[in-house]
Amino acid sequence: MISAEILTLFPDMVRGPLESSILARAQAKGLLEITVTDIRSFAHDKHKVCDDVPYGGGAGMVMKPEPLTEAIEAAKSRRPGAPVIFMGPRGRRFDQARAHRLAETGTFILVCGHYEGIDERVRPLFDEEISLGDFILTGGELAALCIIDAVTRLEPGVLGNSASSSHESFEDGLLEYPQFTRPPVFRDMKIPEILLSGHHANIARWRRAQSLRVTRNMRPDLFSKLTLTKADLALLSEADSEEEGGTGENDEKSHP
Repeated sequence: MISAEILTLFPDMVRGPLESSILARAQAKGLLEITVTDIRSFAHDKHKVCDDVPYGGGAGMVMKPEPLTEAIEAAKSRRPGAPVIFMGPRGRRFDQARAHRLAETGTFILVCGHYEGIDERVRPLFDEEISLGDFILTGGELAALCIIDAVTRLEPGVLGNSASSSHESFEDGLLEYPQFTRPPVFRDMKIPEILLSGHHANIARWRRAQSLRVTRNMRPDLFSKLTLTKADLALLSEADSEEEGGTGENDEKSHP
């Protein structure tokens, strides 16, 4: 089971998505347990103030250390040994490998910043900081939800098909191959004939070739990190030849 706690100033931002789709079903099955904690409940003044102006001047507000520190300490007492992870721009970029490590850990605490940031004196309480990428969000809530979703779907029993998570993008360093469903012809675009062949070995070869081609074309940064076998190179060459020959994705009657 995945057990996590989200510390936030805006609990309603995360509660709604947790009550929908796969995350809701995972909780109903007992495969996911989520606690959403309002940091404001640890403020001691009557107005529950959790932010203040920054020392030295500047725009915006900064999250105060007292309520945040107490919220983290309370969460750690409920989940002894759970890593405390801050959602912030200084952190290492989140990826599928990190999702797997968190799934193996099983329990963790996600701290959502807001405003212009947090008081620096809280940082010693963090075990690590995670970023979704080089862009700025209003707060850490959306990032925390992304992490919860990515980790939860790796828990056995969460997805309807146990093979789904192992065949997705980034699992083996590649982007996923193109997918198709009914009807077999849509607006004069046919699905690749090989997918109708019933020959599972050939379908697997085609999918591998397509994953290689898509990754090379769409994410050269990922492709450059791959160690390709001779078989992979042959598949990629074959896929390129089919595309150039008009039997691949550029054929007006076929659209992989």
